[in-house]
Amino acid sequence: MRRRGATVLLGGVLLALLLWQAFFSVRVPYVALGPGPTVNTLGQADKHDVITVTGAPVSTSKGQLRLVTVSVTPDLTLFEAVKGWIQHDYAVVPRELIYPPNQTPQQVDQQNAQEFKDSQTSAETAALVKLGYPLQVTVRDVKSGSPADGILKAGDVITAVDGTAVTSAAKLTDLIRAKPAGTARTVTYTRAGATGTATITPRSEEGTTRIGVTVESKQPHPFQLKIDLDKIGGPSAGLMFTLGIIDKLEPGDLTGGRVIAGTGTIDDDGKVGMIGGIPQKLIAAKRDGATVFLTPAGNCAEAVQNAVPGLPLVKVATLDDALNALQALRDHRQPALCTR
Repeated sequence: MRRRGATVLLGGVLLALLLWQAFFSVRVPYVALGPGPTVNTLGQADKHDVITVTGAPVSTSKGQLRLVTVSVTPDLTLFEAVKGWIQHDYAVVPRELIYPPNQTPQQVDQQNAQEFKDSQTSAETAALVKLGYPLQVTVRDVKSGSPADGILKAGDVITAVDGTAVTSAAKLTDLIRAKPAGTARTVTYTRAGATGTATITPRSEEGTTRIGVTVESKQPHPFQLKIDLDKIGGPSAGLMFTLGIIDKLEPGDLTGGRVIAGTGTIDDDGKVGMIGGIPQKLIAAKRDGATVFLTPAGNCAEAVQNAVPGLPLVKVATLDDALNALQALRDHRQPALCTR
């Protein structure tokens, strides 16, 4: 009996060790998403200004405009996955949702870094347009024998097609393709400061309607802008960078002394787009003192489902929406809020 008891005890110990190892050592194909750091775009990060303006007066605000992030913890153990499932602040999701099987983690990181860089460019463009520095879609070259050959020249700024303003290179493409090839279009442009109008008939090349020009976007302004922030990826900081630039270059204080957090992509035309990680971003915003959260309209339903007490969810679909909401807050009026 003693030998049998010792065997059972030994077996129990070995089983416990195996379970312990499985629980704390075995990796599972999941990642944990949690509240990440937030950054005041009007302040500093790593002892330098997040947004630097050179060559123009810069205003100082009493409040903050904080971008929000999501932390990603990969290579979870079974214990960490179970812990994440239990914790309210975290979400445990399949690894392939963050790191697709056809991409290495390094490729995903590079893509996120590029998206973050692109978001800064779009933020600068949208902010400068709002501040009165329009984007100029400028002809870089004209293809020989194309519909535009002999009509447009390098250096021309295309301002409209059929009376609709050209506000970006993408907008020009959309306007040219809005009607079938072979349909005459009225193109308005400026050349050496003078306005001109020409009729150009696009034709189809490789299934695409074209007029035969290569364009580039320019946005002349008498100062320099620099956004300097590392270790953050993805495009979701676009809106808050845009607001930060405007706040620094305009004499007024957009914040009204509040700590305002927000998220959302932004394009050259000031449209605010959806992002991921809303539940974790709301928690991070409240943790770091935000009293209001600028929420992309497309994320409103998810945000309401994951609302954090004491953090109103302001609905924004465009940059103008965000600016109007901040004005309402400064006037002690209620801005448009997210609803289910």
